[in-house]
Amino acid sequence: MKNGKLRVALVGVSFGAEFIPIYLKHPDVDSLVLVDTNEKLLNTVGDKFLLEERLTDFNAMLEDKTIDAVHLVTPPATHAPLSIQVMNAGKHCACTIPMGMSIDELYQVIDARKRSGKHYMFMETSVYGREFLYVKNLYEKGELGRIQFMRCAHYQDMEGWPDYWLGFPPLMHPTHAVAPCLMLLGKRPETVYCKGSGKVRKEVEAPYGCPYAFESALISLKDSDVSIEMARFLYHVARGYTESFNIYGERKSFEWQQLESEQPVLFSMALGANAEHVMNDYGRGGLVTEERIQIPDYADRLPAEIGRFTKQTVYDDSNPHLSFLQGGGHGGSHPHLVHEFVRSILEDRTPVPSDIDGAYWTGVGICAHQSAMDGGVVKRVPVFE
Repeated sequence: MKNGKLRVALVGVSFGAEFIPIYLKHPDVDSLVLVDTNEKLLNTVGDKFLLEERLTDFNAMLEDKTIDAVHLVTPPATHAPLSIQVMNAGKHCACTIPMGMSIDELYQVIDARKRSGKHYMFMETSVYGREFLYVKNLYEKGELGRIQFMRCAHYQDMEGWPDYWLGFPPLMHPTHAVAPCLMLLGKRPETVYCKGSGKVRKEVEAPYGCPYAFESALISLKDSDVSIEMARFLYHVARGYTESFNIYGERKSFEWQQLESEQPVLFSMALGANAEHVMNDYGRGGLVTEERIQIPDYADRLPAEIGRFTKQTVYDDSNPHLSFLQGGGHGGSHPHLVHEFVRSILEDRTPVPSDIDGAYWTGVGICAHQSAMDGGVVKRVPVFE
């Protein structure tokens, strides 16, 4: 650490490039090192950002004692092994989703965090997206009332993606969908029941042995009477991309828009002065109104230097070499994630989401997929602590 600021290594500069301008502008980051095994891509990205510190050797990065923290944006099968290496090398670790590929790997990451004494942050975008922050605010103010049910889904066609995604079982990677639901109530998944549906072609089935186009599950929560319905597909379904959650409350309910070009819907149950139901015109059923809502941005929760990265923006208007569009993707979550990672280290506190969060959010999907492969047997989600 230099003058109270962090030296960070970003590993994986394909999608990881989205985070580079945020780290460069963060007031608590001193310097950034780019790491990627693809030297051509590394140099292209490094040149774009005018960054000279570039490494193709992951182990050389680990041996650099001046690096305080590492942000991993690498293929899924590397997440647990590389996270463990990072923490064993005495560095704080942030890792993109999923946390691991098996229940055993989730336990290994938690164990490495405990033994190393370093921080681990699970970089799940959905719990810092503006939609979740909006619903969380409604819930904390009591406007939703008692939560009765939640539904979540992640629909995405993966044709043409890198080979390591081929045949990935749908619910082995569920966190974009389920994390907001689990985060909102602050409850842990206890059991999950899942069924597979449809078929994929043989070359898609072969890598993981998963024949299903679609997996859908029902999750029960510890110490709660609320259930969560979760669904995902990756191949052979004619439906556009969405990461969505619906929250059904006694007073108000939030539903994600059907089309990404639309706005979400907020349903409100009309109540009288004494909280009694106001009946509809037919006298059967309460009076429910609905409205399309404009979700606010939450850039004001961030340092001014990085707040603008919640939206699509040009990184640096003052320097033409650095003038390019930064995505502001995943509901504006990227700068929130970077800020939480950086500040949790400097404040020496558990980041949100933590490794325990990541293990439950990833683990419930792994168990769901196992349930589907076993024909719908109820699976108990392991305890992580």
